[in-house]
Amino acid sequence: MKGRKEWCDNMVIRKVSGDLEECAGVIRNAFITVADDFHLTRKNAPTNPAFLGTDAMEKMRDKGAVMFGAYEGELCIGFIAALEASEGTFYMERLAVLPEYRHGGIGKRLMDTVFDYVSKKGGKRVSIGIINENTRLKEWYQQYGFVETGLKHYDHLPFEVCFMEKPV
Repeated sequence: MKGRKEWCDNMVIRKVSGDLEECAGVIRNAFITVADDFHLTRKNAPTNPAFLGTDAMEKMRDKGAVMFGAYEGELCIGFIAALEASEGTFYMERLAVLPEYRHGGIGKRLMDTVFDYVSKKGGKRVSIGIINENTRLKEWYQQYGFVETGLKHYDHLPFEVCFMEKPV
């Protein structure tokens, strides 16, 4: 089995142009660990990426999201999308790395790709929303330079959402 650094070294990031189902599978497989940790189900959190279908990927693309995949050869092992929300602000969506490929820098490289894309588009900031109680993930984003901008509870979700952003 390859070491984590070797995965990152051999991986390429490119725009997703083909099979959205493969990317949806990567997202589901990456987010199911979070769903399990926070006891999320299709019933209590049906919009959670752990339960994402290809139709949601198509809707995201139709709204103008640019999608990037991390590939080892032809195998998609990571995913990220960026969507312009308002003038100067882009949402970073669905950052996902398959569990067996985590902790090797792939997530950071995917974020770097989004920040490069947003910069070239003239964006000023990147915004995300995460489960507030996911302190490990929140700290990881803070190490990348994101700062918390607010919290919100939605009636349809069993957790509080933490909004974070980072200037480009």
